[in-house]
Amino acid sequence: MKSFTYRSTSKKPALLVALLLLTALVIFSSAAQAQDPRLPRASAESVGMSAQRLARFDALADEYVDSGRIAGVVVLVVRDGKVVYETSHGVQDVATGQPMRSDSIFRIASQTKLVVSVAAMILVEEGRLLLDEPVASYIPEYAETSVAVLEGDEVIIKAANRPITIQDLLTHTSGIPGGDPRLLADQYAEASLTQGKGQLNFLDEPVDAMARRLAKLPFAAQPGEEWVYGYSTDVLGAIIERVSGMPLDEFFRSRIFAPLGMPDTYFFLPPEKEQRLVANHALSEAGGVIRASDEDPSWDGQGAFVRGPRRLFQGSGGLLSTAQDYARFLQMLLNGGELDGARIVSPASVRLMTVNHVGDLYARDFPGMGFGFNVEVKLDPAVAGYEVPALASPGAYGWGGAVYTRFWVDPAQDLIGVFMTQTRPTTGDLHQKFGNIVYGAIVSPVP
Repeated sequence: MKSFTYRSTSKKPALLVALLLLTALVIFSSAAQAQDPRLPRASAESVGMSAQRLARFDALADEYVDSGRIAGVVVLVVRDGKVVYETSHGVQDVATGQPMRSDSIFRIASQTKLVVSVAAMILVEEGRLLLDEPVASYIPEYAETSVAVLEGDEVIIKAANRPITIQDLLTHTSGIPGGDPRLLADQYAEASLTQGKGQLNFLDEPVDAMARRLAKLPFAAQPGEEWVYGYSTDVLGAIIERVSGMPLDEFFRSRIFAPLGMPDTYFFLPPEKEQRLVANHALSEAGGVIRASDEDPSWDGQGAFVRGPRRLFQGSGGLLSTAQDYARFLQMLLNGGELDGARIVSPASVRLMTVNHVGDLYARDFPGMGFGFNVEVKLDPAVAGYEVPALASPGAYGWGGAVYTRFWVDPAQDLIGVFMTQTRPTTGDLHQKFGNIVYGAIVSPVP
């Protein structure tokens, strides 16, 4: 019997190999894109800005680093949904000299509050939360709250004249103070609710327990009568946990960070990313910046954000993030609640969050400015706000963090600015100069 070898003249095997290679390339490309959290890049000129004018910040940042006013800085500018300027200067840690990186991770402190606002609006849109509902509907301890009033030289404790609502928490009109209430320092210190005790994150208890303990203390103002910056957002975080049935970190991760492609934003950092965490710095009495003490809890520790108890997720100031991650979050808001096909909230919610809700309460301290859901809002084009740049358009909104991070969003200019350093106390003016440089680089509308 003859043997033979079959040799096909068909091109199917070659086509199959080519198809497999193409499929592998597509999969690899998709995976690479999924791992790249950055917004698209474009030249400044393509979106009506001047690269030469933006570069003015480089020399200024170097001057601030060299003169010892900051250890380092990362800034990022987005227009028309594209990053047109991103730069890093100085070091992450003056003790080690580790260079600052574009993906360095910062304590963003009170910039956490805007994320909580978005989380609350997700639940509002799902019909699980109402803005005018009393806080006591979710945390019964808030059914009867009290207020400390100074009458002459005597502190008088009075009953609150109405219930605190969810909207009061979002706008800081609840009367709930922060870590250093002017009339109640001893009571708050005894309850482990002062800044001298360090970040709330590092308490070994859930935020719900902290919120219930807080309810027993007198507050600083009657609901709706003053703008009082404090622990309101922590109480709101406890409500989000109760309504959603999830810890706040899990809700953020599943409903906001993962859909938006924010891989470096956490309450507590995975150990493998610790080398990118920027050290806290302080201003030295002799001049220059120094690394803050690891032992001083008021500086939030240098490693506690990695090795902390991981039980309390502080809605008022606990997140870590990068300039790139936070820019994606802000671009979602600028887009009306959506980014790259991920719808987080509706345009209606974004509009509601970014208008003035407090009448003239915020303007008493910052004339011409209003306050939305955890953001300062520019109302008068002739004034400069605390957070929003002087040259920003009416309707621009922004906020910042206690360890010197800042952001703003200007819908009229389709513009986002992100500024990240890590120095406390925050006494610098570099973020204001950064804002002026950015607006000075706008030479035409977006084409």
